[in-house]
Formats: sequence, structure tokens, C-alpha cells
Amino acid sequence: MAGHNKWSKVKHIKAKEDAKKSKIFTKHVRAIMTAARSGGGNPDTNAALRLAVDRAKADSMPTNNIQRAIDKATGNLDGMVLEEIVYEGYGPGGVAVMVECLTDNKNRAVAAVRHAFKKAGGNLGTSGSVAWMFEKKGIIVLNKSDKDEEIEEKAIDAGAEDIKDMDEVLVIETAPEDFNNVLEAVSSIEGAEILESNIQLIATNESDVDDETAEKVEHLIEVLEDIDDIQNVIHNMA
Repeated sequence: MAGHNKWSKVKHIKAKEDAKKSKIFTKHVRAIMTAARSGGGNPDTNAALRLAVDRAKADSMPTNNIQRAIDKATGNLDGMVLEEIVYEGYGPGGVAVMVECLTDNKNRAVAAVRHAFKKAGGNLGTSGSVAWMFEKKGIIVLNKSDKDEEIEEKAIDAGAEDIKDMDEVLVIETAPEDFNNVLEAVSSIEGAEILESNIQLIATNESDVDDETAEKVEHLIEVLEDIDDIQNVIHNMA
């Protein structure tokens, strides 16, 4: 029995590790697909995709999984036609939520998103109901270092709109059309550690909520992010 109990414990630990790895891979797939959709499927000419692929490889994501994500995003998989859809809704406390999907089955996607909102105490809205509270920006997040001054200079020269010093990180904002130029500029600096880089919606009108409501909104986000078709979930909770 002792051996059986030990094996059960090992299996339980392995299952948890596999689930964690699966979640990490899912995150990488979404990052790769988002980058490939916006800048093309060639990492040599798409800095965002190159970084997304490098991060996936650093976490031991198989090369065929990476290539499949690129092919899926760029429409190179036979028999698969993907559609980009953005759903809008309100979470608990009236928090505005934008849900970006990439799916080959619109009916499946909308049903899953509607169920997630309902399950977590929110409501799926109509097109335009919350979009006015967001705008699309290129975002590059870097660890602060002794290269900060050089990073800021190169980012501004390449077209960055704003650079924010946020404790341990620098956050560079760009217009979507300048994102790749700025990313190429800062990633060329030896020692620059980029933590995140993508074109995304950001809130221009934030909503303050109490701790209890914040937990409910975070639960909604987790439920939404568990849906395979969903690429990004953006909210305006402060």
C-alpha cells in the first residue's frame, strides 16, 4: 500500500506539473499567434514574433507546436479558416471587458464567451458598448537596468509615444504602426531584457472597485482565458 500511495502522490504531482506546462504553452501559443497575425509569420522580419518564439523555446515548447501556431495564425493550415472577433461586455461592478478571439467556429466562440460572462456574474454586451473606453497601443515592458537611458533614447528616436518608469520596469507605449520599429530598436540593445511586447487594447477610462469586486472580475478573466479561442482579455479595472 505504501508503494501505491507513493505512486498516487507522484502521479498527482506530475498531473499538476503537466497542467502548469500546458497553461504556459497555451500562453505562448496565444502570444505567437497574436504576433504572427499582426506582423506576418516570418520571425526574421517580425520582431514581436521573434521574441514570442524565443520565449516559447526557453520554456521547452516543441518546435512543431510553435510552427503550427504560426501556420494557424497566418492561415496556412489546410481546411482551417480563422476569424478575428472582439466581444464586449461588463463584468462584476460594471467593469468594462474586451475579449479578443481567433476562432474557426464563431458560434462555438460566442456561446463559450456568453457562458463565461454569465457564470462569473457579468453580461455580454453589444458591439460598441465598451469599446470607446479603450484604444490600441504597442506596449513594450522591460526590466530596469543600467541601459535605461540608451533604451529611452533609441525608443524615442524610433517613434515611441511615451515611456513610463514603473518601479522595477520601463513601459514603452507606441502607435500600432510604430511598434515593430521601436521593438527592433530596443531589442538590439545588448542587455535589454524585454518582459512583454505586443499590440494591445489599453483602457483610457479606468474603473475603481473594492477588493471583493476585484476578486470577482479576476475570476471572470480566468474563466475567459481558459477558453481556447480567446487570445486576449482586456479590462478597465484600476
